[in-house]
Amino acid sequence: MTPSARLQAAIDIVDQVIFAASAGGAAADTLIARYFKTRRYAGSKDRRAVRELAYAAMRRAGEMPASGRAALLGLAQDRPELLGLFDGAPHCPAPITAGDVPAPAGLAPAWLADQLVKTLGADELPALLERAPLDIRVNRLKATRDEMLAALPDAVAGSLSPDALRLPEGTNVEALPAFAAGKIEVQDEGSQLIAAACGAAPGRLIVDLCAGAGGKTLALAAAMEGKGRLIACDVDRPRLSRLPPRAERAGAGLIELRLLNGSREREGLSDLNHAADVVLIDAPCSGTGTWRRNPESRWRLTPVRLDRLRSTQAEVLKIGAGLVRPGGRLVYAVCSLLDGEGRDQVDRFLHAHPGWARLDPLRAGRVHGAGRRLTPAHDGTDGFFIAVLGAPC
Repeated sequence: MTPSARLQAAIDIVDQVIFAASAGGAAADTLIARYFKTRRYAGSKDRRAVRELAYAAMRRAGEMPASGRAALLGLAQDRPELLGLFDGAPHCPAPITAGDVPAPAGLAPAWLADQLVKTLGADELPALLERAPLDIRVNRLKATRDEMLAALPDAVAGSLSPDALRLPEGTNVEALPAFAAGKIEVQDEGSQLIAAACGAAPGRLIVDLCAGAGGKTLALAAAMEGKGRLIACDVDRPRLSRLPPRAERAGAGLIELRLLNGSREREGLSDLNHAADVVLIDAPCSGTGTWRRNPESRWRLTPVRLDRLRSTQAEVLKIGAGLVRPGGRLVYAVCSLLDGEGRDQVDRFLHAHPGWARLDPLRAGRVHGAGRRLTPAHDGTDGFFIAVLGAPC
C-alpha cells in the first residue's frame, strides 16, 4: 500500500468506528480486525501503519468527529507531512478543499472532560490518551515470573503486581510458545491488582460476580492453586462463553460457570447467600480508565448512559453484599476514574450498610475515599478504583 492508500484506509476505519459508536456497534479493535480480514493484500507493515494512523486520529479528537476524513485532517494539523497524501489518486483521499473542516483536538466531550478535571486535576488528563503498555500476567499454575523472565528476554518485571511482566509494544503475545502453553495471559498490571485485592487462597469459596471473559477469574484460579470453589457469573452469554477455552489452556479446572438472568440475578445466586469468603464485583462502568486502549469509548458515553451504569453498579453492590459470609470480603472495582462510579458508590454503600468496614490490603495507587485509585499518570496502569470491604461478623 502507498502512504496515501494507508491514509485512506485509516479514514475508512474511523468512519466505521464513528458509525459503531453512534449505533452501539463493535469496538475499534474488532472493526480493524474485520477490515483487514477482507483485505489480504495489506501486509503487516501496512496494517501497523494504518492502525497507528486510525488510533492517533481517534485519540486526538475529543468530541466525536463528523467523519473519518475530518479526524485524519485534524491529525494532519499536527503532522503536516500527511497533508500531501490527500492527493486524489485512485484508492487515496481526495484533495483538500476549502469546505473541509478538520476535527478539533480535545480530551473528551466537554461534559465528560469537566467531570474528570474535578476528580483528577488537569495535569493527569493527557496521560489518559497516551499509548498503553503491553502487560502480561504469569500463570502461577504453570510457571513462575523468574522462569518467564528467562524465557522472554525482552520482558521487564512489573513493579506493582508480583505476577506482572511488561513486553515491548507490538509483541504478538498469542504467537509466543508461553502463551500457547497457558503460562501467560495478557492483563494490565492494574487489573492484576484487583484480583490480588481479593486475597484468594486454596480452599476458599469465591464468586466473581461480573466475570465477563474471565481475565480476573483466571488470576483468582491461579492464586487458589486448584483447590476450593470459584464461581464465574455474568449475564452476557457470549462474553462468558470465552472463558472455558481460556481456562483449559491455563489449567484452571476448578472454575464453575453460571449464566445469570439479567432481571433475576438474586434467584440464580440464592444458594450462595451469606456463603462466599470473597465476592469480586468488577462492575460495568464507563471505562474512562481504559481510554488508552479504547479511545472511541469517549464518544459512546452520554449522561443518560452514565446514570444507567451508576444504577447498575449500586444494584450489583447490593447483590454481591448478600453473598458474603460474616467476616468475608467484598471487592468492588471499576475501570473508571469518575467518582460517581467509584468513591461515591462505595460511600453510599457504607452509609446504607452499617457494620461493613474498609479494608486496605493494597499498597499501590493512592487512597481515595474508602478505596484506592490507580491512574495512568501516577501508576503507569489503566485507571481503576478498587475498594475492599469487610462484612460484619
